[in-house]
Amino acid sequence: MKVRTPGPAEVKTVALLSHTQPEQTAGAVALAAELAHGAGVELVAGETERSKHGAVEGLGELEGLELAPDACLVLGGDGTILKALRQFADTKVPVFGINYGTIGFLAAVDPEDVEDGLKRVFAGSFEVMSLPALDAGEDRLALNDISLHRRPHGRVAELTFSLGEQDVGHVRCDGLVAATPAGSTGYNLANNGPILAWGVEGFVVSFIAPHTLTARPLVAAPDDVLVLRNAAGREAVDLVIDGKHVADLESGDEVEISFRDDVGRLAQLPGGNFYRRIGEKFGRLARGA
Repeated sequence: MKVRTPGPAEVKTVALLSHTQPEQTAGAVALAAELAHGAGVELVAGETERSKHGAVEGLGELEGLELAPDACLVLGGDGTILKALRQFADTKVPVFGINYGTIGFLAAVDPEDVEDGLKRVFAGSFEVMSLPALDAGEDRLALNDISLHRRPHGRVAELTFSLGEQDVGHVRCDGLVAATPAGSTGYNLANNGPILAWGVEGFVVSFIAPHTLTARPLVAAPDDVLVLRNAAGREAVDLVIDGKHVADLESGDEVEISFRDDVGRLAQLPGGNFYRRIGEKFGRLARGA
């Protein structure tokens, strides 16, 4: 993750992506179309997105663009923001999230500030942080985390991970999580793994419900190649990327994972602070707000 840089000097086209419950974002979509028109910005969306919201005046077609949009506007939670980051991976398109989810740790603003957030998107008035990813090959990129999970009602998994061709952990457990700094506040945090501040170069590996007293999370360097193995003679485990099942890791199989810098671009408000965000987002959950 690199230093923040200013948003685009000029925003002409913005792609729209929203979560799966259109009734919650209908008002924001209509407002976005209105404000985009007033700012001289073309607001576009893919076919699935347009059919989700029906006829919205001023919402154009993403498929017809010759060049990548100048920014992507997300109306949703962290899952939708991650989807946008993967969609625009390696394109340098900044993703600006307005939180319509539960936590919204990756979002730039909350729903009560939707109008200000939309105006900032269309004016390019935001900062951009580059985000690393974990690459599992076969076009499988994780901006948050890659995890292995034992099957429901199946036997306990027996997993090994190695770094630098050296076995580091071999544990019977329910699974394993490898997380980027941005993803360290997700499944990894719930799994008692350490939080990596945005700006740390590296990733964290932790076991899920290990059946041992010695398994501990480990922070790996960015050049370390991680190899995850399902022990021979064990049942298949699920390979999950950013919360989505992508493959089965059969008995004796392994998957190789590498750290890649500068894959996604996340838009944030100028002067935002990671540690303040930790307190605001997770403190609010602790208070039940």
